[in-house]
Amino acid sequence: MTLLDSRTTPPAAPGGPKPPPRGASALRDLGLGIRFAAAGGREGWIRTLLTAVGVGLGVALLLLASAVPHMLDARSGRDQARSEVKASAADSAKSDTSVLRLETGTEYRDRTVIGRLLHAEGPAPVRPPGVDRFPAPGDMLVSPALKELLEAPGSELLRERLPYDITGTIGDAGLRSPGELFYYAGSDTLTPAAGAERISGYGTHHATDPLPPLLVVLTVMVCVVLLVPVAIFIATAVRFGGDRRDRRLAALRLVGADIRTTRRVAAGEALFGAVLGLLFGLVFFLVGREFIGSVEIWDVSAFPADVVPDPLLGLMITVAVPLTAVLVTLVAMRSVVIEPLGVVRRGKDRGRRLWWRLLMPVAGLAVLGITGPVDEYAYEPVKPFPIAAGAVLVLVGLALLLPWLVEACVKRLRGGPVPWQLAVRRLQLSSGAASRAVSGVTVAVAGAIALQMLFAAMNADFNRMTGQDPARAQFAGYSENVTGEAATSAIEQFRATKGVEVVIGSVQAYATKPGVYTDDDIPPTTSVTVGTCDTLRELARITSCEDGDTFVVHPPGDKDMSFWIDQAARKGQVVEIGSGTGKPLRWTLPADSRTVQGRKDPMGETHYGIMATTGAVDASTLPGAQITAQIRVDRSVPDVAEHVRNTAARIDPGMRFVTLDSVERDRQYDSIQTGLKVGASVVLLLIAASMLVSQLEQLRERKRLLSVLVAFGTRRTTMGWSVLWQTAVPVFLGLVIAVAGGLGLGAMLAWMIAKSVSDWWLFLPLTGVGAGLILLVTAASMPSLWRLMRPDGLRTE
Repeated sequence: MTLLDSRTTPPAAPGGPKPPPRGASALRDLGLGIRFAAAGGREGWIRTLLTAVGVGLGVALLLLASAVPHMLDARSGRDQARSEVKASAADSAKSDTSVLRLETGTEYRDRTVIGRLLHAEGPAPVRPPGVDRFPAPGDMLVSPALKELLEAPGSELLRERLPYDITGTIGDAGLRSPGELFYYAGSDTLTPAAGAERISGYGTHHATDPLPPLLVVLTVMVCVVLLVPVAIFIATAVRFGGDRRDRRLAALRLVGADIRTTRRVAAGEALFGAVLGLLFGLVFFLVGREFIGSVEIWDVSAFPADVVPDPLLGLMITVAVPLTAVLVTLVAMRSVVIEPLGVVRRGKDRGRRLWWRLLMPVAGLAVLGITGPVDEYAYEPVKPFPIAAGAVLVLVGLALLLPWLVEACVKRLRGGPVPWQLAVRRLQLSSGAASRAVSGVTVAVAGAIALQMLFAAMNADFNRMTGQDPARAQFAGYSENVTGEAATSAIEQFRATKGVEVVIGSVQAYATKPGVYTDDDIPPTTSVTVGTCDTLRELARITSCEDGDTFVVHPPGDKDMSFWIDQAARKGQVVEIGSGTGKPLRWTLPADSRTVQGRKDPMGETHYGIMATTGAVDASTLPGAQITAQIRVDRSVPDVAEHVRNTAARIDPGMRFVTLDSVERDRQYDSIQTGLKVGASVVLLLIAASMLVSQLEQLRERKRLLSVLVAFGTRRTTMGWSVLWQTAVPVFLGLVIAVAGGLGLGAMLAWMIAKSVSDWWLFLPLTGVGAGLILLVTAASMPSLWRLMRPDGLRTE
């Protein structure tokens, strides 16, 4: 009989102690593993801490993800609490508490600044949330982020646009996020006639629009792609230090422990590391939450008080992480043969099997196929769980394929430079740890490719062509509050602004055919546009123009509207301009006015009606007029957009000023894409940390071997290149799987939403990210490599 022979436990002698129940024995073995992890000396604690840190990072990110619903609810609640309640018709008169409000929002260097001008109509005006006192005329209450921006060097143009004295800050209750740029300024010149609205309070509830079916699919995929790599990272972290643990378990076999006992002891060690990782994750989460208010990713930030994990999700994380640690360890131990005289793992084995690894991605695609196409016009809500389950199966299946592919490829590699041979030989001996380290990259890149294909497939559905022409003008301003001499002066101020090349500026009013009309009659009415010849040429197809000319402009291809215009704009006859705004101006349309066709302006709108040059009509005399300015600038002038916006704010703080864009994106679609960018940035940092911790753990496992190689004269640069190749080969193979799996998953999702894939080369930038991670992790592990190659690594105890 040898130590390798299987033995059966002899029956207990009569009157002897009975063997403990099976459940008690399992608990005892788990407890023994926990004791080994907690009292395993310096090496044991280093291994346990590596596991705890790895698991803790993943747990912290899961807790952050579980807090997202509460963050969104709190953000929406504050937004609704500060929304103004407009005075109803019953109490439209001013009162002791009523307030006049004018929106004065702007943009500054691609950042949105939300602003309100307020005027108290009584001694006790209503105050918005987060404001402890009403701003006096000339004073301003600002958000902390806006105050910081105004006080920062280089913000002179913004301070010029907001020429108010800062007398306080807005509290958290009045802001959606800590990074929001928001202000309330006091004014004593606001009137309803100047565009101000009367409000009676704050706090309205408006229901949010449900997500369209296509966006539900997109949201589900974003959640899956961001969370599955985290789960894989946690499962990888519990396997840190596996080689040394297996050698310790061989000693247990030597003193009589059976296979099941060693597996349960290993599970106990992993359980201790996972529980410690839960505590680390909670600490990471709580510490990170205190600083989250000062962190802004893709213009998204949150208050620390909003980052509260969902209790149910938090409980699921608390239970799932230790359970995952135990199950992963038990499954992993089934592939390791541990015997009393050592770990039998260096001999020739049968290799990893492929067939069962293919089942998960195939099953995932089958689930998605059975779920069937998603009707974007359906009234029934989309069922997210089958979509999520199918995507999870595909992505996890790709992670399971990676170890098989790495093993199958590296065992055929021969020859090459010394660093390459060292890396390949190490992978041939044990490729499992390297494969586990890059499995997160594989899953993340595959999911990102599928998401990019999904975004590209539905991009046209959520991007609307505006018809605007940014080549003719980049900005447009519109105001009903600037009339008289100020109207013509405003256009000249825009022309005199630094960096402005062309201003298509006009003063517009309405002209009506004179007569007596009943309430049921609709008098023939058309617009009157006054501007220079250069301006009118941008609005109509005018071949020749001199100051003093007038035109009747017809819309192209619209005979009915052209007939209606001719009813109001009768050549040689009188028209009344501004008849609905008080005393109208009677003006005779010259009989020699030419009829021309209108054309689209840079805003994409077709102009028609009466057009007159400034020599024919004095624009300052038009009642009820409004100004429109479409501005082309020299983009090479620094901060030219801010100069133009400052001019608009001087002319009218409430001027509607927009940036022209040929494409307008759906807000819900845009918010999902922003959320993906934020989540992807965090997950990429986690993946980089995962690869680094795994790399350090592998280097620590080979400390003695590295010292021996250096003692035999191996150069440090050779070792550095070998570490690079040892990381690069699994990452390259992982990217191959990721590209194939991501394209397949993306094609299936595109089929589900009945869209076609227009670009099959979306994976190229993502493979570049994978290559960048290789260089980053290798560079970060070099100091540890140099330290481990010192001669004292030969010392043993």
